[in-house]
Amino acid sequence: MAPSQPEMPQSCLIYPCLNVTAGYKGKGLTEAENEPEKEQEKDKTRKALFNMMMSGGGGPRAEESKAVDSETLVSQTQDRLWKALKRRYQYDVSLERGQKYLLNHVSSKIPLVIMYADLVGSTNMSMTLPADKLTTIIRAFTYEMSQVIYSHEGYVLKYVGDAVIAFFPASYNKLLACDRAVQCAKSMLTVVKNGLNPILNQYDYPELNVKLGMDEGENVIVQYGHDRSSLIDILGYCMNIAAKIT
Repeated sequence: MAPSQPEMPQSCLIYPCLNVTAGYKGKGLTEAENEPEKEQEKDKTRKALFNMMMSGGGGPRAEESKAVDSETLVSQTQDRLWKALKRRYQYDVSLERGQKYLLNHVSSKIPLVIMYADLVGSTNMSMTLPADKLTTIIRAFTYEMSQVIYSHEGYVLKYVGDAVIAFFPASYNKLLACDRAVQCAKSMLTVVKNGLNPILNQYDYPELNVKLGMDEGENVIVQYGHDRSSLIDILGYCMNIAAKIT
């Protein structure tokens, strides 16, 4: 009779993290008890590596990602829309913040995350809705999308019909800029679904939807005049890609 082979620990080649119990087989009790401590150390290492990427270097994070409360955004949106529908609130939209940022980079090329937020079905609305209702929708949509962008530390570049075009600076940390843009897009969907639509539906307005597209890369900052108050725009491949994605 052949000598019996020692029992080998079972292993899972595809999902090793799911086979912790099988790995304990054949180990001493002390070694098995130390496994949770090892996992905690690995978790700390993973967090440290993530912080290094987010900060763009090996030191502590120089820039914290701003936590945005979606419930607060929704509540503020509904409060403004209620007042606007009752003619007690006027939306005040300005591009000054974005223009001021771009003024420092005129005639240069900088990395940005470009975002397009486009209202779905606005052409059909323009043919079927009264002018005052369509105006209320466009004003509310562009203003509330702008507020979400600002809350995620982005800038509004301009409004094109029913679309809001925004940018997130990525010169210091591309990973952080991309993360902010994605979180901003998620908040936009939440604000439209849970903030705007429940109020508009009560006033017999159509339900709104938003299409979002974004891309990251180098962009040229162009000012059309020599005066400091002249319009500043962004030109580049990312602008076209974000529009096509939308």
